[in-house]
Amino acid sequence: MAELVLIAEDDLEIAGILDAYFTREGFRTVHARDGQVALDLHLSLKPDIVLADITMPRLDGWELLAEIQRRGRTPVIIITALDKDIDRLQGLRIGADDYIVKPFNPIEVVARAKAVLRRTGLSRAGAMIRAGNLTIDLDSYQARIEQDGVDIALSLTLTEFRQLAHLARTPTKAFSRSELVDACLPGSDALDRTIDSHLSKLRRKLEQAGGEGMLMSIRGIGYRLAVD
Repeated sequence: MAELVLIAEDDLEIAGILDAYFTREGFRTVHARDGQVALDLHLSLKPDIVLADITMPRLDGWELLAEIQRRGRTPVIIITALDKDIDRLQGLRIGADDYIVKPFNPIEVVARAKAVLRRTGLSRAGAMIRAGNLTIDLDSYQARIEQDGVDIALSLTLTEFRQLAHLARTPTKAFSRSELVDACLPGSDALDRTIDSHLSKLRRKLEQAGGEGMLMSIRGIGYRLAVD
């Protein structure tokens, strides 16, 4: 079945344009004129991706994004006309998978939605990643390490989870910092020290769960996982 796109946009003209372009590309679509309706549709229809305008009545885009994140792993693309919203997205790292600035080219919106779906691994066959004694459940956003027959859960932020999942998909590969930014902090201008800070915290959590030496720094390149 074709992927379902939830378009949360109070401007009917913009929503109609997005609907037409996504439909033409083979997607199913559903439209919500305010954030509360979008939230209800998200619960009942379980869309594959959400396009959320910031300035919606009843529940704005920030509140909608936060609630969707609380519920699970549906990717969200934020739509905004305000530069300050972009600054807030980049500054808070609140977990939007991408952002698009109005006015936009609808062809680009569709292309970026496709890229997000590929990046977030929404094919149901890829919902679980196993690398050595590490297991990552992409549906529940949970990761755990098995030690002596006991599963130890990792308490990760969204960015840490994305980084770990990205590394675990190809655990023998060394990823550069720029690759990790593109995969885990899309649209970001994060500095190397920002990525290093995230991964330092991730390494500490892995070690606390018994995964000493699992996250390796590769001098002059970046990072990779070391698993048996």
